Amino acid sequence: MDIRIVQFISALRAVGVRVSLAESTDAFRAIDEMGIKNRESFMTSLRTTLIKDVKDIPQFEKLFPLFFGVNQPPMKDISQELTPDEASQIAKALQQYTQQLRQMLEKLLQGRPLTNEELERLDQMVNMDNVNDMRYQNQLVRRMEQALKFREVREALEELMKMLQEMGMDRQKLDQIRQYLQGNQKALQDQLQQHAGERILRNMANERPQDKMDGLYNRPFQNLTDDEMHLLRKEVQRLAAALRTRMALRLRRAKSGQLDVKSTIRSNLKYGSIPVEIRHRNQTQKPKIVILCDVSTSMRHVSELMLSLLFAIQSQISKTSAFAFIDHLEYVTPEFDGRQPGDAVSEVLRRMPSGYYNTDFGNSLDNFFHDHLDKLDHHSTLIIVGDGRNNYNDPRLETFRRVSHRSRSTIWLNPEAKQMWGTGDSDMLKYASICQRAFQVSNLAQLAEAIDHMLLQH
Repeated sequence: MDIRIVQFISALRAVGVRVSLAESTDAFRAIDEMGIKNRESFMTSLRTTLIKDVKDIPQFEKLFPLFFGVNQPPMKDISQELTPDEASQIAKALQQYTQQLRQMLEKLLQGRPLTNEELERLDQMVNMDNVNDMRYQNQLVRRMEQALKFREVREALEELMKMLQEMGMDRQKLDQIRQYLQGNQKALQDQLQQHAGERILRNMANERPQDKMDGLYNRPFQNLTDDEMHLLRKEVQRLAAALRTRMALRLRRAKSGQLDVKSTIRSNLKYGSIPVEIRHRNQTQKPKIVILCDVSTSMRHVSELMLSLLFAIQSQISKTSAFAFIDHLEYVTPEFDGRQPGDAVSEVLRRMPSGYYNTDFGNSLDNFFHDHLDKLDHHSTLIIVGDGRNNYNDPRLETFRRVSHRSRSTIWLNPEAKQMWGTGDSDMLKYASICQRAFQVSNLAQLAEAIDHMLLQH
């Protein structure tokens, strides 16, 4: 409990509550006197000793249940309430579901909360280690629920009730099972809410002093604030300069690279075939890029930074053809003619403002195939920046295969964790099987690394 209290004090400091060393000592003395068995007395002891300003009370009341739990009823094991015949009926009904859905339904039926191992796996899937802002707690919970297929589970529960009714199960027993299942699922949601809040606070408390920009390089795009995004827009120019320098060095080194035997012999015939002048192959050429960027709300930050980087290093690229899409495709290269990359990107985003859209890469891909296929040839690298989610629309895989076949290579950049690829409405795994490479680019550091890798191949 002492460690828990220390973490709680660190979290209070992380959210701006001033807690001195003397006040921390007073808190431990008060707890020694009052004890921890009575929850109200325990909370009062901490609040009285740690909070000196009335404006900090809301922060205290918000954080306290995240570290010390809330008085919630435990999950109920329905299996203990079933007769052997009822248990057999449920076991038979569960056989129709996929393994993941069946495991979740069994967890709810048995009243089992998520284990520490399961929570750790969820943390990795949603990049929990890099989140240190409480404003993203609910967003993280929704993403964890998506990973656990909560929506599909709710639909499966209704199907399960209908099947049990058709099997002849007593209506009163069905109502009891439904009530228990709904209560257990709510308990799991509460567990996720508390876990997400606690982990964010722990990240905030354990954050070491470091250069702010280094931290932003590794901050997930979906967790960036407006101020942080503004800082990254400025940093893109410095990053682009570094990329330009590396590319220029590679091109210069390529000119004195692999020995070209045939060219050397031909050029030295005048010397009696004595190799006085050595010739080398130059196989490195400036890349030709065709890029399709998803600029829907969830993808806007990564696409904006990608376009800014790409056009900021134009001196090292043969030609760039840029397209933006949400539910249809727009050719945006003309926006970059004679403009600074940042201004051009702003104009692109103005033409395709954020809001409610039914993202449809399949339809956008079809637009490209019929209207812009001539932009691709065997010298081109095709880059797609998107999460591969089509809202259950036709992914147009055969069209993507034909488009990809025309290019030198096809590369996909996706900000979602790889564990999320192929879940829900994601067609990412299908697209990835057609690409030469697919990168996870959850932050600016990963995006820059992916671009550097792509350009290295030319």
